[in-house]
Amino acid sequence: MSAPIIISTPLSESDIASLRIGDSVLLQGTIYAARDAAHKRFMNLLQARRELPIDLRGQIIYYTGPAPARPGEVIGPAGPTTSYRMDPYTVPLLQAGLKGMIGKGPRGKSIIKAIEKYSAVYFAATGGTAVLLSRQIKKAEIGAYEDLGPEAVLRLEVEDFPVIVAIDCRGRDLYREGVEKYRI
Repeated sequence: MSAPIIISTPLSESDIASLRIGDSVLLQGTIYAARDAAHKRFMNLLQARRELPIDLRGQIIYYTGPAPARPGEVIGPAGPTTSYRMDPYTVPLLQAGLKGMIGKGPRGKSIIKAIEKYSAVYFAATGGTAVLLSRQIKKAEIGAYEDLGPEAVLRLEVEDFPVIVAIDCRGRDLYREGVEKYRI
């Protein structure tokens, strides 16, 4: 197995083009945590042709709703949530400049095509490792929608945040190809 690829945010076109499904990546820099309720608000703003509360150009959204932080911790456990729930919101966010998403599980065919069309990437984070992943988050602050509580948009500063390329900008899908590779 090769060494992980280290990538700093925001994502550049060359970063995205260099990634292939199955690549192990360590992310550095700012990513945004957002789940269903925040995505719905993003959609309402986009449909009204209004500006989003955060600039998504080149950015990554991590589908997580962290648990409350214990005293002395930056953030509570912050594991990935099931990504297909964000599929209805994904294309407009890609059109707004979003370049990366982190979650768990497969995405719909239309989302895979959109990831290819808009030259983006979908990263998988390992489910069940919320405490371990939270250790790679060095700073967390409200980015938008504080009233949503655990579903508020958070600006996270990460260091060596481990993910795997699950869908690359060529439309290759690790979930599909991985199953086919080992199908008898």
